Amino acid sequence: MRRIVDTAAEFVPAAERVFGEPPRVLDGSRAVLIGDLKLSLEAGERELWLIRMHSHALEERLAMVEVAGTIEDALRKAREVVRA
Repeated sequence: MRRIVDTAAEFVPAAERVFGEPPRVLDGSRAVLIGDLKLSLEAGERELWLIRMHSHALEERLAMVEVAGTIEDALRKAREVVRA
């Protein structure tokens, strides 16, 4: 039996659980904004990019976290990177 896993389906609620505040949903739930930090699922939902938003047009890519297990695990790693 083949199992289909949609990482993006859990992305928004997991981001709220991990970061403790409701995120602003961007780009059809593949990206969220928490404060000035944009979290974006890319590369077929295998990469979670951490992007600092300086304005609507200026973005600074801080790091990329591989989504190897659950999206919540990747979000926890992302939170550690931001706090470091």
